[in-house]
Amino acid sequence: MVSSEMLFTLLGGLGLFIYGMKLMGEGLERSAGGKLRRWLEVLTRNRIRAVLLGTLVTGVLQSSSATTVMVVGLVNAGLMNLMQAVGVIMGANIGTTVTAQLIAFKLTKVALPAIGVGTAMHLFARKKNLRFVGQFILGFGLLFYGMQVMEVAVKPLAKSEAFVQFIAGFGRNPILGVLVGFATTAVVQSSSATIGILQALAGQGIVPISAALPILCGDNIGTCVTALLSSIGTNITARRAAMIHLMFNTVGTMIFITVLPLYQAVVQWISVDPMRQIANAHTFFNVINTAIQLPFAALLVKLVTTLVPGRTEIMERGAKYIDDRLLESPSIALSQARKEIGRMGQLALANLIDAMELVIRFNERKGPSLREKEAVINELAKETSRFLALLSQKPLLSAQAGQVADMINAINDMERVGDHDINLLELAEDRQENALPFSNKAVNELREMATLVEQSFSDAVKAFTELDHDLANQVIQHEDLIDEMDKKLRNDHIKRLNDGTCNPNSGFIFLSIITNLERIGDHAFNLASYLARKDRHYARLPVK
Repeated sequence: MVSSEMLFTLLGGLGLFIYGMKLMGEGLERSAGGKLRRWLEVLTRNRIRAVLLGTLVTGVLQSSSATTVMVVGLVNAGLMNLMQAVGVIMGANIGTTVTAQLIAFKLTKVALPAIGVGTAMHLFARKKNLRFVGQFILGFGLLFYGMQVMEVAVKPLAKSEAFVQFIAGFGRNPILGVLVGFATTAVVQSSSATIGILQALAGQGIVPISAALPILCGDNIGTCVTALLSSIGTNITARRAAMIHLMFNTVGTMIFITVLPLYQAVVQWISVDPMRQIANAHTFFNVINTAIQLPFAALLVKLVTTLVPGRTEIMERGAKYIDDRLLESPSIALSQARKEIGRMGQLALANLIDAMELVIRFNERKGPSLREKEAVINELAKETSRFLALLSQKPLLSAQAGQVADMINAINDMERVGDHDINLLELAEDRQENALPFSNKAVNELREMATLVEQSFSDAVKAFTELDHDLANQVIQHEDLIDEMDKKLRNDHIKRLNDGTCNPNSGFIFLSIITNLERIGDHAFNLASYLARKDRHYARLPVK
């Protein structure tokens, strides 16, 4: 019934289709200059606007999965709440129907010319935006050429009575059709691709609309798998956003399956073209589903919150203590800036503790959280530095000017500690990926040094934030202990190498870890040195 040649031709056509769709999305996204993500961050406070924006972004990206994955990331980063996410996710489902509508225009004749023009523009255009437009045109051509290849591949199936009867069975048993649509889309990871196959089959008269509609409903559920996978390892709010996507399409499928005869009648009344019928059915499903469920968005959020229980932990982004209006009062501005820097320090300390825990006992789910905190540290560093630069232009007392200089240096120290934290995370990932062992002695040594460095950095942050000169002097005294431990651990490691009791690859990881810890100790020393003596105010000791 299905020859190997037919199967390979179908897979090749599907590959061209998916790759073309990917090129189209990337070309438009790049030509937009990275504005899509910023739009999602800012323009989603109104529910209707969120739907329209989700539709627009998905129409550009040519993938509801891509938009939903982006939404999961924004929710995980605290840049979007669940209510905002609901509208975007619903809009994404509408936007993804653009591909099916384009296919229904049967533009296969322009596929090869588009490939030629797009390739020429992408390779030879001097302006970057023109190259991206060329990439879009190339993707457009590949999508329709892939569609043409799939139509050729499935054409012989029209002569197979057994296959035609098998497909027709989905019309008699809609639940089976839904399951088939779900499974194929979950595997292919693209509802547009599986609906494209469905349109190719319908175009050859192989799939009647009565069988296509249940499969199409299942395709809409299957596309949720990508977002669910992307939510693994994210915070609970991001997992809820992915679950909203699943519930939205599942509830929609239940609604449409109950009114399947009416659904079919409307689709057939509007168009007699099988490919256009499927495209319209896909659009109707998502537009009507959105119209029905959007008024109940708050209820949907509440239901998902019940199904995915747990405490919401969203990372606060942006400055919390500083505001440009404070610049007219330098003493208050300095106090608030110091609090913001202290917040950076607490985030860096949390990442240090978590990164060292991953070095000893790896858990891949914690990696995204560390990188999220690092992004916040970098944002705070940029914003607080800008604030202090503006403050330095105000008429300040000499002591205040000295404090501004100290704070700018402290920001650099906090940011560098954040970088070392990520280095430690990457070393932990490297150790896990290559299954590199650590001896019990090595683990104990790392724990001992990490505890000393963590305490030193914690004290330094507290001393700097609270202007505690005595605690700052204690941190400076601990610096010698950290340096001595660094030297001792290196000597012990070399001895283990000479004795043959240490894996050389593990040894590289071990040395890199203690190097990063020692440098974090240096930055703790720097922070403490800015106020080590009560009579200094803003003059500094030599900084390492």
